[in-house]
Amino acid sequence: MSVLKIENLSKNYGPIKALDNLNLEVEKGQILGLLGPNGSGKTTTLGIILGILSPSAGNFSWFDNKYGEKHRLHIGSILETPNFFPYLDADDNLEIVRQIKGVDSKDFDEVLELVKLKGRRKSKFRTYSLGMKQRLAIAATLIGDPDVVIFDEPTNGLDPKGISEVRSTLSEIASRGKTVIMASHILNEVEKICTHVVIIKKGKLLAKGNVGSILSNDITIELLSDNKDVLFNFLKAHPKIKNISQDGNKLECNADKDLNIGDLNAEALNNGIKLTHLVAKKRSLEQEFLEITSN
Repeated sequence: MSVLKIENLSKNYGPIKALDNLNLEVEKGQILGLLGPNGSGKTTTLGIILGILSPSAGNFSWFDNKYGEKHRLHIGSILETPNFFPYLDADDNLEIVRQIKGVDSKDFDEVLELVKLKGRRKSKFRTYSLGMKQRLAIAATLIGDPDVVIFDEPTNGLDPKGISEVRSTLSEIASRGKTVIMASHILNEVEKICTHVVIIKKGKLLAKGNVGSILSNDITIELLSDNKDVLFNFLKAHPKIKNISQDGNKLECNADKDLNIGDLNAEALNNGIKLTHLVAKKRSLEQEFLEITSN
């Protein structure tokens, strides 16, 4: 089931095109990472689909228009730094959110349990760490049990512990059948959390698909030898190796996924090259992102 369809969406600010004919479809249950350099149009996209900004052209629809004009009742979102009353505790802050949303249920046990704040529900907001504040904001998006939750840079400014806590919370939300859309520049976190990725630059869609299809099947190999020039020429002539570059004292290259590292080492020895360093690793989303957005 499609929860969001975006068709030819554009947004102009004078001569600047923040979005340029963006087409995208989000299916129920996906954890979608919206990636792009600063100024790529990520936040503009989220602002439009949440009704905060008006598009210059194109259109979008939620839930195949199942809920009509009331579709926003089925969406929870955080677009900026969460704002809560510092002198109120979690329950009181969530009660204000509940009243704003017009939700009947006053039981916050489940959402506070999910974001691991149940034990601190009576602590004032000002005593929370940054990670706890962000997790309370996530709890607020879940008031009313929305079908879709949207986050703009949910781990921005957090320390490694806070990032790990938010990552765990988002994964738990998705495991409960909700669709998650998140814009982020922390590629490592997107790779760990998301099932699908969209990459945009200067408002244009560059790539989309599940994380597995975005990532190349190539492997990255690091090599080091006492005779770097001979090693370079050996790699350059190898039919299964491409994109050779230098990283410090090491040479780095991409290789076909079926290349056997042991065979490569044996071939090098047969050519009089003794490798002092040989490491193979899968290409990361960060490498793919940099390659896709480099032009």
